[in-house]
Amino acid sequence: MPEPGISQLQKSIGHKFKDKDLLVEAITHKSFRHEYPERAESHNERLEFMGDSVLGLVVADYLFKKFKDLTEAEMSRIKSHLVKRKVLAEIATGISLGSYLRVGKGEEGSGGRMKLSLLANAMEAVIGAVFEDAGYERAREMVLKLLGDRLEVAISSGDFSDYKSQLQELCQTRYGCLPQYRLAAQEGEEHSKTFTFEVLVNGEVMGIGKGRSKKEAQLRAAGEALQNLESSE
Repeated sequence: MPEPGISQLQKSIGHKFKDKDLLVEAITHKSFRHEYPERAESHNERLEFMGDSVLGLVVADYLFKKFKDLTEAEMSRIKSHLVKRKVLAEIATGISLGSYLRVGKGEEGSGGRMKLSLLANAMEAVIGAVFEDAGYERAREMVLKLLGDRLEVAISSGDFSDYKSQLQELCQTRYGCLPQYRLAAQEGEEHSKTFTFEVLVNGEVMGIGKGRSKKEAQLRAAGEALQNLESSE
């Protein structure tokens, strides 16, 4: 059965559940389920899995439809930023989600309500619960409302255009080397040239980018390399 405070949490996330047990499940950590099996039939990991998929789809769909000039690599980088744990934990903190969580004594004692990973996971579970309760469109509305202006800020800030610096930092940290850029092709007349660059990491081509300037082509190559390297982790 729903516990006290559920009504306020529903107001915070902007959705009134038809099946409030879904929301209770979303805020139930596995530590609570293990310690109090008579008070919890399940915990939130399954809803977390669902919410992760819904969140990714909502952000990808929004970027695809609203920002038509973004490349695949750029959309991938922005999406990765917006669905990472730090951002989800910030959103969870903004709606005081931690205060509603059902956690075991051990987690309670170690400050589990404020743990970044636990908050982020619970936020995904809540998204999954809304999806299961009311479908994709309602979940989409809630996600975009909770993200607020983070989407536009992510685009306008320029943080996601400096792929070369991000790639350099990643290569130095992971491989102890610097990426190398190689001009692969140069086409067109002098006033309308198109450049193609490859970026190599440890001698292996990790990204290819085209652009109307060498800088643009290198940035796009670095963006593709970042996507490939991060997907291989």
